[in-house]
Amino acid sequence: MATLLLATTMIMGLAGTATAAPATGFSTSYEAIPGDGGTTLHAFVVRPTGRGDGPFPLVVLPSSWGVNDIEYVGAAAKLAYQSGYVAISYTARGFWDSGGQIEVAGPPDVADASKVIDWALANTNADPSRIGMAGISYGAGISLLTAAADPRIRAVASMSGWTDLAASLYPNQTVSSLAVDGLLAAGHLTGRPGKDLQQAEKDYLAGDFADVLPIAPVRSAATKIDAINQHGTAVLMANAWEDSLFPPSQLTDFFGKLTGPKRLMLSPGDHATPEVFGAAGLPNEVWDSVDRWFDHYLLGVDNGIDREHSLQVKPANGGDWQGSESWPWPQQTIPLSSTRFAGGVDTVADSGVPFVSGILQGYLSIPTGVSMPLVSRAAAAVWSGPVAAQGFEVDGTPHAKLAVTPSAADTTLFAYLYDVGPLGLGSLISHKPYSLLGATPGVAKDIDLGLEPIAWNVPAGHHLALVVDTVDPRYMTSSKLGSTVALSGTLTVPFN
Repeated sequence: MATLLLATTMIMGLAGTATAAPATGFSTSYEAIPGDGGTTLHAFVVRPTGRGDGPFPLVVLPSSWGVNDIEYVGAAAKLAYQSGYVAISYTARGFWDSGGQIEVAGPPDVADASKVIDWALANTNADPSRIGMAGISYGAGISLLTAAADPRIRAVASMSGWTDLAASLYPNQTVSSLAVDGLLAAGHLTGRPGKDLQQAEKDYLAGDFADVLPIAPVRSAATKIDAINQHGTAVLMANAWEDSLFPPSQLTDFFGKLTGPKRLMLSPGDHATPEVFGAAGLPNEVWDSVDRWFDHYLLGVDNGIDREHSLQVKPANGGDWQGSESWPWPQQTIPLSSTRFAGGVDTVADSGVPFVSGILQGYLSIPTGVSMPLVSRAAAAVWSGPVAAQGFEVDGTPHAKLAVTPSAADTTLFAYLYDVGPLGLGSLISHKPYSLLGATPGVAKDIDLGLEPIAWNVPAGHHLALVVDTVDPRYMTSSKLGSTVALSGTLTVPFN
């Protein structure tokens, strides 16, 4: 609701400017656009005025999951007013007043986006050689998938999106249950689930999440990266370190495989929080980069964005943007001595509350904390590194290489990396689940547990600590009461 009010305020403000100075204005209309199979998609179409007859570059903006076409009207008005774009913000099929059913970014959603482009070329003064797509969350995923299918798209901005749906919602064979529950609830509240989503929900509620996985590849841009590279699409991606739905690890893997123009921005916050105000047309660092990205790759403006570092990160606990081409930092290795603990028992160490914890970290610098002395050593493994004589920054993906000896066939581990101060209070830096399914009880199994990538400033006098337990409220666990787990190995931390 706050986003809608902000968008409305932005539209009214810019409309007033357009009346006073028609040479650089815009017009807005509400349209019914025929999507794939004739399904009606409702959309706000924003056109530049006072700039001649065009043709003008086109930006298509699919809505987020559970959100309607008002979502990007502020940003669309800004694009039209400031730089002369035709911008179309539309409600994805199955939601609100658009027709059809929710297809979970399936082929009909991709075909819809191409149909919106077709309509724009036939009904506006859009330039067929200068087309871009952008979106947040669901709209981000649809934008990347459409770029793989439609070579007309020259530039994409994917914000708080996914590239690998299975890796996002089922990391290391562990169900992110609170994320899935939230998506299902929003889908029922604002839309009409299609048959794939209905079946996926049945399988999930029956405890058979693995049966959901076959729908993921066609809905994951990671399986279509060759097409994106072949098209030479300029891809900008932006996400939050603490994203509760689509954590950044699946993006960094995808980013490394892109061969065309690319940019990855990672900053503090949770799902959609770094860019939500920019969607309403308000000042925003992420949308500023999106505007520059489109200006360069669609308008041909020499604004220097192509000469900046392709990887842009902002530390999760404060600091300015830092640019590089990758994370080629040195590594610190901490030995993890052998320990055994009880499974199926929760501890005070956890990954925090989805959305709430990330927002607190991103906006108020309040981390997900823990008192290390209160972490039960009977129900968790706890290892500490040396106290830092001087401050350093964790930059990249920490890895716990573990020898795991479970007493049961199925065990879920949750690894938490903390920044611990002199009083034993820890701030969560990164975490990751790992489910070991079908193991031989009593036999050691080697695993490489890569945590989520992060940029985090560790002050002098602090030390790193790794906690591994078997229960986290955010996820489903396969660990049962009465089981045990023995662990040993090493923790490797990239630092700068």
